[in-house]
Amino acid sequence: MTAPSVADKRRQFHRLHESGCFLIPNPWDPGSARWLQGLGFKALATTSSGFAWSQARPDNGITREMALAHLADMVAATEVPINADFEGGFAASAAGVAESVRLAAEAGVAGLSIEDSTGDAARPLFTLDEATERMRAARGAIDRAGGDTLLVGRAECFLVGRPDLDETLLRLKAYANAGADCLYAPGITTREQIAAVVAAVAPKPVNVLVGGPSEWTLASLGALGVRRVSVGGALARAAWGGFMRAAQALAEGRFDGFADAAQGKVMNGFFARG
Repeated sequence: MTAPSVADKRRQFHRLHESGCFLIPNPWDPGSARWLQGLGFKALATTSSGFAWSQARPDNGITREMALAHLADMVAATEVPINADFEGGFAASAAGVAESVRLAAEAGVAGLSIEDSTGDAARPLFTLDEATERMRAARGAIDRAGGDTLLVGRAECFLVGRPDLDETLLRLKAYANAGADCLYAPGITTREQIAAVVAAVAPKPVNVLVGGPSEWTLASLGALGVRRVSVGGALARAAWGGFMRAAQALAEGRFDGFADAAQGKVMNGFFARG
């Protein structure tokens, strides 16, 4: 069977956003991506935090070059669409964002997100005008590359200490008008917040983050009109949690931390299938 092309993956990714609600989990390396693909997930998203931790760096601590190499590895390792957690586009200026987006598209991703956070605690968000200009630049770069990479606009208000729903809705609507194909406000959690976001940008699809234990189900989020659900760094944190517990046991001279470890023969059997 012939592996799907980048164009095939991008068409499939757009179709997934047209109706229903799908889960797009976040692997942090090619092995975890292949495992999730093997479970039947139709698309995957990278996690900036999960990848950064694997490189002994904090979230937002990797370079653009590292991110692009990681994206190329993830695309090459899988046959499903890959959505890039592309942070803030690795640039402050709109022109810089456009250049980064061009390079990400060349890496073969089916979609990518651009955040409006600055990384500066004193000025955590770009102004609305700045952020909208950056989104337009990302849209333009995608259009010049063929237009088939899905663009996700992210409003980071709830993650940077400004949990203002009205501001979040204003930003998301501006990003939708600037050409974002899908909208995302990580940190919203209540029924009222999610419903408001879905209504504000309709008919464009909305991504919701569920990054921990939750009473939400895929079905209940879909009933609110959510199109896709991601988990951010939660899978990576779960893996690190198991590692940290086992490592702490070793530090205390015990070996019981391996009780729930995956079996080597299972791992080898899965990856041997290619």
